[in-house]
Amino acid sequence: MTKENHNKKVISKTKARILLVDDEENILEVMKIRLELLGFEVIATSDPQEALDIFAENPDIEILLTDQRMEKLTGQELMSKCLEINPYLQTIIFTAYGTIEQAVEAMKAGAFSYVTKPVDHTELEIKLDQALEKRSLLKKVHDFEGLIDGKSEFSGIIGKSSKMRSVFKQILQVAPTDITVSIFGESGTGKELVAKAIHLHSNRAKGPFIAVNCAAIPESLLEDELFGHVRGAFTSAVGSKNGVFASADTGTLFLDEVGEMAESMQAKLLRVLETGEVKPLGSDRVRKVDVRLIVATKQDLKKMVAEGKFREDLFYRIHVVPIHMPPLRERKRDIPLLLGHFLKKAMKKTKKQISWIDEDILEAFKLYDWPGNVRELENMVDFLVAISQEDVLSASLLSSTPLAEFSSKAPVKPLKDARFEFTKKYLEDLLKITKGNISLAARYAGYYRADFYKLLERHGLDAASFRKKARKISPAELSSL
Repeated sequence: MTKENHNKKVISKTKARILLVDDEENILEVMKIRLELLGFEVIATSDPQEALDIFAENPDIEILLTDQRMEKLTGQELMSKCLEINPYLQTIIFTAYGTIEQAVEAMKAGAFSYVTKPVDHTELEIKLDQALEKRSLLKKVHDFEGLIDGKSEFSGIIGKSSKMRSVFKQILQVAPTDITVSIFGESGTGKELVAKAIHLHSNRAKGPFIAVNCAAIPESLLEDELFGHVRGAFTSAVGSKNGVFASADTGTLFLDEVGEMAESMQAKLLRVLETGEVKPLGSDRVRKVDVRLIVATKQDLKKMVAEGKFREDLFYRIHVVPIHMPPLRERKRDIPLLLGHFLKKAMKKTKKQISWIDEDILEAFKLYDWPGNVRELENMVDFLVAISQEDVLSASLLSSTPLAEFSSKAPVKPLKDARFEFTKKYLEDLLKITKGNISLAARYAGYYRADFYKLLERHGLDAASFRKKARKISPAELSSL
């Protein structure tokens, strides 16, 4: 194809686009026809330098399909130049058997894969689909990173700390796949919210999302809950019932507290994962199901495997992609956001208006370790709003809560607490002297800036608050603290 013809060509926005490059004209024409029959938009050229010009004009082309051995540029050289223009381009190299080693080197340099000549078109079609899937995933990750920059909420999950941003990125990375995900974390950290977010960002989002707490269902009833039964399966089975696996067909099934599942049920769950089939109680027939499984637990499954309490084969089947939810005490930077979020919900539920929050309340929230995590924090906010008689949440409301000791000085404290308070007071004084200038304060303290920032975060201190006098805080301001 000449440049003149290329300039007249209108590239469809509705099809995946391939830039096809091979200096053998007969191969080029045959490949172009085959690819167009598969539904691709194809721009073909036998000149690698012209291919580079074409790509520069159309940098959103999805796939480069190129021969490796060409006179002006090798396939790898062409790919490298195109990747400088668009790093999301996926490249598949045509290579002869004698040059496979070169193709492998091209993969190390950024190519998606290679196909040997003569081309197996079934193999090529599979690799093209895989390349498009990878490109789509990379684009989503990139778009998501831009989306969460400066944002504090993702699919109902609140947080802007580095640990939560890492969780958000993992959600996006695994969501487009059907890979089984295991979510680990203490009670109250939001494991079900993560499972829902994965579902909502997956290709199964239009399908059902069903959650089952394995710990809340007696062992004798769990099999019926998961797999269902047919009429007459047991005395009270007056009709048939679909289990949750069948109900979640084409969607996502979330099994919470999977570590509480009895060993006999673990074996049956493993069989479903291996075969994709469920067998209702009392039936001699199996049913195929298309379900994406996400599990969660607060248990250490690896330790349970070592102790013989959890099947090793099931562990490796579900432990494909682990996501660890940090406890709230490790993400205290998110507390003002969470406080503001739950305060809005509490005001809506109670039909009360809270206009101000004592700064001492916020400080107490930051100092407390929250053993019940985000769920405990939400319950605490509900309690404070419920008992408040004014439009202000004052520190006196904490007197009957576990946070009471953090809102006033105790006469005698353990050494660990005293050391913590001493360090906190030192940091506060330092920030007052430097008027919240972290770089200057870090230099005075003999810390690197990054390490000093972590020290502040560990002690629940925000340098910005020392650039102004202590005051009352409106709910609307919490998200910016």
